[in-house]
Amino acid sequence: MKVFLTGLLIASACTSLYAQEILETGGKKMPAEWIDKDTHHKMVWLSAGLPGNSLSFYFHNNPFIGNEMIFYNNSKQAAADVTDMKREEPKVTNVNDKQVYSINLATKKITRLTSCSSPMSGEVVCEKTKTIFYQIKDSIFALDFITKKTRLVFVFPEDFKSGISAVNADGTLLGGSRATDAEKEILKNNPNKSSFFNLIYDAHLPKTLFTIDVKTGQLNKIFTDSAWLNHVQFSATDPALLSFCHEGPWHKVNRIWHIDVNTKKITQVHHRTMDMEIWGHEWFGKAGKTMWFDLQQPRGKTFFVAGYDVATGKEKKYELQRNDWSVHYNSNATETLFAGDGGDPGAVAKAPDGQWINLFTPNGDKFVTEKLVNMKHHQYKLEPNVHFSPDGKWIIFRANFEGESNVYAVEIKKS
Repeated sequence: MKVFLTGLLIASACTSLYAQEILETGGKKMPAEWIDKDTHHKMVWLSAGLPGNSLSFYFHNNPFIGNEMIFYNNSKQAAADVTDMKREEPKVTNVNDKQVYSINLATKKITRLTSCSSPMSGEVVCEKTKTIFYQIKDSIFALDFITKKTRLVFVFPEDFKSGISAVNADGTLLGGSRATDAEKEILKNNPNKSSFFNLIYDAHLPKTLFTIDVKTGQLNKIFTDSAWLNHVQFSATDPALLSFCHEGPWHKVNRIWHIDVNTKKITQVHHRTMDMEIWGHEWFGKAGKTMWFDLQQPRGKTFFVAGYDVATGKEKKYELQRNDWSVHYNSNATETLFAGDGGDPGAVAKAPDGQWINLFTPNGDKFVTEKLVNMKHHQYKLEPNVHFSPDGKWIIFRANFEGESNVYAVEIKKS
């Protein structure tokens, strides 16, 4: 009898432990939850139940308001549910464009926040003011997450058509970079990155950084240069500190720059120390004290994640192995853990086994790597773009390993 009871308890414990199936990730339709068979970490399909493609935000764009995560989905909307944001009346045709959604990360409840008839863009969320900003054609709208009310913030004038990229820490300023018509024409005629990337860089067309006052709608042009200004983002804590990059082939550019939007003072972040050294895909740490970035000394040979102290200019770096290099990295709230989205063999690292979502723990001057998700069925033309969840227990990313793009989370703690 004692042996029977012991066996029953063990069986019960195992059933509880493996409530989710242990499965290979991707290559087929996945359940709502499973255990990655190669890493033994729990996976959750966050956008489950939504048809079409779901997209989480770019790695340095904050998607969180408390425990809610903002994302896009392009499911076809019923005609009765679609409203024109300018005319505020129902449309008579179905559309198949992006709409804004939120998901409560605790309950997994998904809520659609917009029903617009025209394509929208923008991954701009201010957690402090609980506001979601998006753009339709030349108009910028602000959606109050609490009241669900929307207001028009700004309409770009005919002589300054552009788009927003970021909001500052206190939600008072939007930021972006304005391209000339000549740059837009290059993009239109050369839609693939392999074609337009060098063409735009070599053209040396003027580009202008700007801010928009959220309350007054005042447009301020703060800096113009004959360089491809891109990757615009504000500090996580300093409302006046804006980061931007010189886009182009990384071995040809001094990539990262900061500008004080009030004084217009410009600072270069990191300086080249050797031929073919590259750095980029930068992001501000949550505390606002450090800007982190991918550093290769030289390109494709030795790999680091480096941190630049915003106040002192001092740098530190953590080395990682070729197979652990990632297209994008990110850090948790305390900047004690890092994550990366991996890369396929065609990426700059030429990693033979690099298709993983990874967790990195600093140890001295190196990263200790733990594999979280096997991404061998993911096509890296879609960048996964990892985010730590607000509670620091999950890594959230997007992937197409089931075919369409969906949003997933992997638990940091091994199941």
